[in-house]
Order: sequence, then structure tokens, then C-alpha cells
Amino acid sequence: MSRVMKAGAASDAPPASLSSPSSPSSPWSPGSPSSLSSPASFSCPAALRRTGQRAALWTLRVTALVLMLLPCLWMLGAAFTPSLERLDHPLALWPQAPTLQHFQTVWESGIGRQVLNSLLVSAGTTLLSLTLAFPAAYALVRLRFPGRLDVAFLMLVLAVKLMPPITVAVPLFSLAKTLHLLDSTVGLMLAYQVYTLPLSIWMLLSFVREIPVDYDEAACIDGAGLCQRLVHIMLPLCAPGLVATAIFVLIAAWNEFLLALLFVSSPSRFTLPLAVAGYVTENGIDWGDLMSVGMIASLPTLAVAGYVQRYLLHGFSGGLK
Repeated sequence: MSRVMKAGAASDAPPASLSSPSSPSSPWSPGSPSSLSSPASFSCPAALRRTGQRAALWTLRVTALVLMLLPCLWMLGAAFTPSLERLDHPLALWPQAPTLQHFQTVWESGIGRQVLNSLLVSAGTTLLSLTLAFPAAYALVRLRFPGRLDVAFLMLVLAVKLMPPITVAVPLFSLAKTLHLLDSTVGLMLAYQVYTLPLSIWMLLSFVREIPVDYDEAACIDGAGLCQRLVHIMLPLCAPGLVATAIFVLIAAWNEFLLALLFVSSPSRFTLPLAVAGYVTENGIDWGDLMSVGMIASLPTLAVAGYVQRYLLHGFSGGLK
């Protein structure tokens, strides 16, 4: 009798494959924990999200690159495009029949003299700015002034640096007229110091701060004076910063237009920005000649920046520490 009851109980029990707790549950079942907590179920949306972010970032980069290079490409094409072809295809990036006629025209108009004037004014402005700014930056960092005069001077430098050149154009013109410096290269160099000198001081401050004071103390122990420390120790250590500052000052002086327009009246003393403005007249614009002058004006700064690129990057990294 007991055997019959055990057999009946065994027959009523569900199959082991359906009720055994040791049997693994299917990953596709609705109540399966693996279907809710498996990392594979979340990796696909995360990967898609990262891919979308990278695609958007590269789209922005390519768009910015195109927007920056498109005017340069158009300038390059317009400089080699004949005037009649430019009238027929004004938006073409490259001509069908390239020509050097525009470069010949602007060279015969005396652009070489204007390039020489710009080189002389820019080089003199850069040299004068660095000569005055480097000792000033060293003094502001190393020396102690009574009554917080160093902070007041820094605020004054910053205020002049942020001031638009147009605000001091009339006083500078009156001062240059009194000193008989109008229509002269020296007067133009001195006028440019109004905004290049504060820029140079502000940039060199960060580079001088990076030099440890131990170098000055060791030089003092060896008997070096202030000028010796400045020339033989600080100057070589701040060379990358000086190069980076010189590039900024050189480009600023090379592209300056307002003060050159006020101070220079003789065509033989015109700088390149004045020459570029001379091709925009009431009779119209010869885009070929204008873009040729633009290319000539861009080449020197690009050549200088490319030549000193290593020092420029080193200077930026040193000043941002």
C-alpha cells in the first residue's frame, strides 16, 4: 500500500526540468535576472552614445577648419585669376587659366618699398618693446615696491592694454606733431608702444615668475650685479617667452592700420596695411590686385611663425604652467 502511495506521489510531481531549483533559467525569460542586469544590455546604447559624440565633435572640427581655410583658399585663387574670369565666376576657388599679372601690377606700383617699411617698423617696434618690457617684468616680479606700487603699476598696464587705440589716437597725434615726429618711421615706432609695450609686459610676467629665485640668489652670492643677473641668467632662461612675445608684438605692429593712417602721409613711407587700403577706391575694387597684396602681406608673418614654431610652443607651455 505504501509503495502505491509513493508511486502516485511521484507521478503527481512536476518534471525535474521545470521545477528543479538547480536548473538554469533562460536568459530570454521575462523574469530572468540576467535579462535585467547583464552588461551587454547596456553596452550597446553607451557605445552608440560615444560614437555620436565623436561624430559631432569631428563635424564641428571639420566645419571650423573649412570656415577658417575657405577665405584663404579664395584669396589664393583670386590672386591668380584673370580679371575677366573673376567677373564670370566670382565664387570659383581656382582659376581655369592662372596668371601672375596681378603680382606684376602690384610690384610695379611700389609694393616692395611698402614691404620694406613694414619690416623696418615692425622689427623696430618689437625690439624696442622687448628691450623695455623685459626689465619691467623682472622688476615687477623680483623687486618689492613700497605702498603696493607694483600692484598699482600692474593695474595701469592692464588698463592700457585693454584700452582701444582709438581712445589715445588724438593725444598721440598732438604729441607727435609737437615733437616733429609725424610722417617718420621713428614716430610710428614710438606710437606703436602704446599698445605693444603693455602687451609685452603682461606676457613676460608669467615667464619671469616661472624662473626660481634660487638662480638670482646664487648669482648674488657669486657677486653678480643686477644687470649681470638680468643679461646672463634671466635672458637665456626666458628665451622661449621672449620669442613668443616677439611674435605677438611683430604681428600686431605688422597689421596696425589706424595709427599708421594718422601718422604717415607720404606714399614713400606707407606700410602694407595702408597699401592694402589703397586698392579699395570709389571706382571699385580690383580683387585680383587686392588679393595679391593680401598674399604678400601674409607671407612674412607666416614664415617667421613657422621658423620659430618650436620656441613659440615652448613659450606657451612655459607661460601656462
